[in-house]
Amino acid sequence: MRAYWFDNNSGDQRLPHDSGRDVSEEYLEKLGIKHFNYPSVDDVDKLAANRGYKNRDVITISPTSMGEAYEEKVKMFFNEHLHEDEEIRYILDGGGFFDVRDKNDEWVRIKLAKYDLMIMPAGIYHRFTTDEQNYTKAMRLFQDDPKWTPLTRGPETDGNEFRKEYVHEILSA
Repeated sequence: MRAYWFDNNSGDQRLPHDSGRDVSEEYLEKLGIKHFNYPSVDDVDKLAANRGYKNRDVITISPTSMGEAYEEKVKMFFNEHLHEDEEIRYILDGGGFFDVRDKNDEWVRIKLAKYDLMIMPAGIYHRFTTDEQNYTKAMRLFQDDPKWTPLTRGPETDGNEFRKEYVHEILSA
């Protein structure tokens, strides 16, 4: 895993957009982001059990696996949104970028690679894209039934109870 400030330059979202200014894991923790590197799925199983995660699925995001829908899906994942549930993603192969908003509404880009596991809190604005390799195989973990309900950023979402709790508990701390 490597985190840095997103450069905000135009260009394909799958490019690194590396500003050259790194972001520390301590800073990510202040945003509620947790990172682990688990070469063994046994470690993922232990973390899932400790956090009460009962379900999971595996998604492969690539032109080969998704065909013509790939470009549309990658653009959809890149729309800024939040979830009302904590989000755990474990990279089984390939890699990708998660961008998260900090307390000043700036983008932090997090490059995840094989064996990286990231936990994002409910209510954090974020987006995802594959990298230039156009290939991510990831395990998504869920506390209950698998769901992926993105709430696109806007005035209504800013007032969402999970967003308000995130802002109060994490960003205002």
